[in-house]
Amino acid sequence: MANILEVKELSKKYPKKEVYAVDSISFDIGEGEIFALIGPNGAGKTTTIRMISTLIKASGGDALVCGNSIVNDADKVRKCITYLPDEAGAYKTMSGIKYLEFMAGLFAKDYDESQVFVERAKSICGLEERLNEKIGSYSRGMIRKLLLARAVMNAPKLAIMDEATSGLDVINALEIRKMIKNLAKEQNMAFLLSSHNMLEIEYVSDRVGIITSGKLITVGRIDELKERYSAQNLEEVFETVVRENNIKSEE
Repeated sequence: MANILEVKELSKKYPKKEVYAVDSISFDIGEGEIFALIGPNGAGKTTTIRMISTLIKASGGDALVCGNSIVNDADKVRKCITYLPDEAGAYKTMSGIKYLEFMAGLFAKDYDESQVFVERAKSICGLEERLNEKIGSYSRGMIRKLLLARAVMNAPKLAIMDEATSGLDVINALEIRKMIKNLAKEQNMAFLLSSHNMLEIEYVSDRVGIITSGKLITVGRIDELKERYSAQNLEEVFETVVRENNIKSEE
């Protein structure tokens, strides 16, 4: 399995702060793999995601997306990825189908390709006749499905998603998770996820990295991490890793 993402000693230090927001972290993601980056608030998750997405510049290290450097080849990186942040929204006065057509027109090189993108998005979101209605009438779950479909309509190699199911009810959250797993399996799409929902991460992810205080403490498959930390579930792994790191930081 080839790596889609290779993060190499990636760091971010803000000029006015004495500590690193992200401190020399390294990990990789293979084709069709779902990798979750989790940690407490302020741990460096979002900063890491934004560096990989080329939204902010790294202070040190690098990350390669499909072999392209986020430092030296940012434009090429953007052609390989999609980024769906937690706060993403859609134009509420547009119908779902008009929104997909509009967004496809921004990314496609010609009309034929834009139609391919729209058909792919329609298939992924599963909203069917509701696509003819205005987005303002949609539930939060429907909007999230539409946004996810829009984000992956051009079949990116790496989909980066921050809190993909935040604020959704159980049914809609389950449907979004199934959409992500299907895209990884059927289209060999790699995912980098961030979430505070440990149940979600345990269900959807192939591997997990736990970051705290800007440092990537541990990486592994769910079963490996539970065995490594003598835990019954990912929540207990998370608690142990963060607590042990805090104790070391205070010594």
